[in-house]
Amino acid sequence: MNNIQYMEVPSNILTGKDLDYLSDMFEWNYGGYKKMKNSVGQVTDQEIVAVMDKAASIFDQNLNTVLSILGGVSNE
Repeated sequence: MNNIQYMEVPSNILTGKDLDYLSDMFEWNYGGYKKMKNSVGQVTDQEIVAVMDKAASIFDQNLNTVLSILGGVSNE
């Protein structure tokens, strides 16, 4: 018989690989956020400006999500 036990809730510990992935996610979203914010002043079409502002907002939300994940992790 197989005696494998599974955790119902994952542990609150991140591996090095997890941290690498979160770091990549942060960098991708930060790069996108900066590009949107730095380029929006060069665009005159208000529809495009609105899309760029929305994209910047989504990138910002993603950055905050990554930071909240890192803020809730124990370093045991």
